[in-house]
Amino acid sequence: MQNYGKSIPSILIITAVLSLTGCAAFRVKVTDTDVDQMPTLDARYGAQDLRKLSQDVADELAASAFLQEQPERPVMIVYGVQPRTTTFVDTQALTDRIKTTLLRDGRAQFVNEARRDQLLSEQGYQAAQATEETRVAVGRQTGAKYMLTGALVEMDQRSGRQVRVSKTELVYYQLTIDVTDLETNLIVWSTTKEFARQARTPLIGW
Repeated sequence: MQNYGKSIPSILIITAVLSLTGCAAFRVKVTDTDVDQMPTLDARYGAQDLRKLSQDVADELAASAFLQEQPERPVMIVYGVQPRTTTFVDTQALTDRIKTTLLRDGRAQFVNEARRDQLLSEQGYQAAQATEETRVAVGRQTGAKYMLTGALVEMDQRSGRQVRVSKTELVYYQLTIDVTDLETNLIVWSTTKEFARQARTPLIGW
């Protein structure tokens, strides 16, 4: 009974605190965040890295001698960035932002490779069902001159086994983007972007 007596004041204090705060610690809180000011929560690749890498690559490609010397906007096709990472990374979102930036700035044209099946289906439907005046001409699609590809590499280091109160993780990322001439199979432009991030987290906490 003596132990129970000592715990009663503590229980009363906790109950009083929860009553005064209205259990605010256990309520869901939702706030909008400026996409330009998104915080980094851990060492892993995140939305802020997607935005920075895609913008850096698009800006460098737009200012490159390769594009500046083109007599007209070149036609490109995107065959994606290969993710060589330990965790899932949506690399299509990365190339989508690069493509959108170059299109918006009028620097290049892009073949819609992601919708080829739908395009062929629509052409077949129009050839069979649409009037001659409204159907699109078959075999008039524009072929790409250049292919955009790349790879995203991740290297992960963690603190070794030892007595400690926190763990440290260091993650290194390297993005390589290539533009290849489909006629000659030569790489006509290439760039590499890299960054590393370290995070230390406590082993005990919530």
